[in-house]
Amino acid sequence: MTETTDSVAILDLLIGILVVVIILLRSALTRINIPPLVGYLLLGLFASLIDSRYDLISSAGRAVFEFLASVGLIALLFRVGLESNLHELSGKLPQAVPIWIGNVALSGVPAYYLSRTFLDLDLVPSLFVAVALTATSIAVSVEVWRDAKALRSANGEILIDVSGLDDLSGVALMAVLVALAPALSTGGSGTLAEIILPTTALLGVKALLLGAICVIIARYGEDHLASWLSRTGAPNSILIVIAIGIIIAAMTAVLGFTLALGALFAGFIFSRDPRVVRLETSFEPLYAFFTPFFFVGIGLNVDTSSILPGLALGLSLLTVAVVGKVVGAGLPALLATGVAGATLIGVSMVPRAEIAMIVVQQGHALGDWAVPPNVYAAVAFVSIATCIASPLALRWMLRRWPQGDP
Repeated sequence: MTETTDSVAILDLLIGILVVVIILLRSALTRINIPPLVGYLLLGLFASLIDSRYDLISSAGRAVFEFLASVGLIALLFRVGLESNLHELSGKLPQAVPIWIGNVALSGVPAYYLSRTFLDLDLVPSLFVAVALTATSIAVSVEVWRDAKALRSANGEILIDVSGLDDLSGVALMAVLVALAPALSTGGSGTLAEIILPTTALLGVKALLLGAICVIIARYGEDHLASWLSRTGAPNSILIVIAIGIIIAAMTAVLGFTLALGALFAGFIFSRDPRVVRLETSFEPLYAFFTPFFFVGIGLNVDTSSILPGLALGLSLLTVAVVGKVVGAGLPALLATGVAGATLIGVSMVPRAEIAMIVVQQGHALGDWAVPPNVYAAVAFVSIATCIASPLALRWMLRRWPQGDP
């Protein structure tokens, strides 16, 4: 066989092995109440260590993994948008907004201050760390609340509302930061305001254009598509919805935003129609196949020489990551619930996974000047640690303070 054929065969073998290991990991970790994404990140890290020693993955092979990871990213954010109910969320803003403001501010600001002042990171990496740590992975905590039959309780509904706002703000802050990062990095002449304002103004114009396109599609195109899919009963019709979502995500990238933001908006467009949301069951196998590759790709892109420096940095950030959410979400939650409920909500907001890793992944794609290897590894460590520790603590707390569905 030729060298090209050999490398393709090795790549096919690696992907096949990864798919099998992913399935086994998901089953094993679910049984012991550890989020599977922890296993995916560690699997990618292990693959990176093996590749650094034996050079198994060629540059073309890495391009394939990057493609699978990008599809996984689109699937992740598309589902977040698809499961969002913006109309219902808007009705609960008065109760959720104070908690959201507290948990975002007390997570992001201390993380930036620690990174910039004590860890001696540059401006842009410090901002990426701050934005990443404002996010929450509600999927990790929701399973614990659901197992405890507490998700439909009053505190469970507050948690869902606040986490929904967290997802939106995390992606929005990421989009702004990715647009501003080059200007902030080069500095140039003028004050900080003079550097930021032109880019922000252009970003605002593009955002209005994107919003107008999405509103037009949602109002005039989505209903006709959903009606047509319902009438035809076409098999695998969710694939058409996903294809349109990918097109919208690509259009968003062309406008200068991130692919992630486009995928989220695509999900928003289709979330308003129950007929499309019902198709989500057909989306599950595709979601289950592609999304692990996003997390595997995160681990695979960790520079093996940065693991120990990243671990030291991650330990420093971990304290801010935990305290920021427990205090930031817990204190404002006291206005809406008691001490037990506020503590449960605060601990439930601690895990960082999907959005946090998307933020650092988007920064890493800009270059090491935006997210250096040690910062990339550090946030991955924070994600793994919080996604393991928080559910364990939360499970014990819900047994002590049972909420109960209404």
